Amino acid sequence: MARPVNLLYRLYERRLKRELDKSVPVPRHVGVITDGNRRWAKEFGATTADGHRAGAAKIVEFLGWCHEIDVEIVTLYVLSKENLARSAEEVSILIEIISDLVEKIAALDGVGVQLVGDLDIVPPDLRARLEAVTTTEDCGMRVNVAVGYGGRQEIVNAVKSLLRTRTDDGTDLESIISELSPEQIGEHLYTKGQPDPDLIIRSSGEQRLSGFLMWQSAYSEFYFCEAYWPDFRRTDFLRAVRDYGLRQRRFGK
Repeated sequence: MARPVNLLYRLYERRLKRELDKSVPVPRHVGVITDGNRRWAKEFGATTADGHRAGAAKIVEFLGWCHEIDVEIVTLYVLSKENLARSAEEVSILIEIISDLVEKIAALDGVGVQLVGDLDIVPPDLRARLEAVTTTEDCGMRVNVAVGYGGRQEIVNAVKSLLRTRTDDGTDLESIISELSPEQIGEHLYTKGQPDPDLIIRSSGEQRLSGFLMWQSAYSEFYFCEAYWPDFRRTDFLRAVRDYGLRQRRFGK
């Protein structure tokens, strides 16, 4: 029974891909909340570590799908600020898995890695391994890896950075307040210099952002998928992109 089902999925994927190739616009920047690794492991009687490893393997596969349709930027939400409050055992496992994952991503042809998050709260061993593979060079696809990330903290850090920069150049506080604009804050975000995400995908059936790219997602399109992240398929991705392409983006106008 499995083979006919797989064949149907392949045929459906081809049809979706043809639709995208013809006329459906592709998002330039895709954000993804890779949710459901632990629940996936629990349902299959596997360990939490097995769930996180399966999720990491899926990320590498996912990046290949993005490359196929010429997505320029992918932002991966892999370790939130809150995740660091989990048990010491799980955090230790996450550190090892994420370190290995980012090294694999950096080794992909035409891919550049950038860290987005509060690196001051990231464990030193993880931070060292991640910083060793980051690059600012031009590349075919930029992959932002969100570690130690919190959306509210990003905005707080951006405002602090802006205030330090302006006061260091001698600008008085009243002038800073009167001149303050969204564009100025945007120049101090973790993703400064990048376009905001066009599409944000979340797996596992949850329909919330959990603080992910709170500032940048003001006009993003959202796509929520029922599948746990390790079960997320190319078909699910192509559906998300097609759904995005068929929407009318008005940007509040």
